[in-house]
Amino acid sequence: MGSTATTANMEHETLARVYASSDVAATRALYDEWASTYDREMADASQNYVGPALASACVLRMVGPDDLARAAVLDAGCGPGLVGLHLARAGARTIDGIDLSPGMLGVARRTGAYRALDAVDMSGPLPQRDASYAVAVCIGTFTQGHVGPDAMAELVRVVRPAGFVVATVLASIWETGGYAARVAALVAESRAKLVSADLTDYRQGAGVQARMVILQVL
Repeated sequence: MGSTATTANMEHETLARVYASSDVAATRALYDEWASTYDREMADASQNYVGPALASACVLRMVGPDDLARAAVLDAGCGPGLVGLHLARAGARTIDGIDLSPGMLGVARRTGAYRALDAVDMSGPLPQRDASYAVAVCIGTFTQGHVGPDAMAELVRVVRPAGFVVATVLASIWETGGYAARVAALVAESRAKLVSADLTDYRQGAGVQARMVILQVL
């Protein structure tokens, strides 16, 4: 019991530090520091981070197993590769990952799920070409103190027409952080169709929910 409580306290402390960070360099350093234990801590019952599994299931449902096997997928904000692993198990064969943290990318590289991994600050334009992916996933990145809503438009830009963007947005900032408005603008500009933005479990053990945003690019 004592060990579990200690682990939970460490997790909450780390998350609090990450959420409180507003400086890119400081955030990068925090994630580099967290990289070696992130998977274990987020899988702990106190967090039960189900977002990656649920998002991968959404991708499979939208694309289908045959097309997923042929699709080029961008895992934006890939962290240590949790989403990539789920997608690979679902049949994805071509996954590129980008993340702010070189430490997280090092862990992701060891999964063997990725074709390429690159350090990218998603608060600016992405280096990927227009319409270069069939699917872009972004899980756990649109959260407190992290990447702002304009990055949603960048994800739409790098996905080809008829492809999909699947992203989680922390429920508590969906409206106040401008994400709902940015998605509405993409729809109004005829750049994407909103398939759904359902409230779903995210860090289930902590009772934290997110919007699971599914956009089809036009």
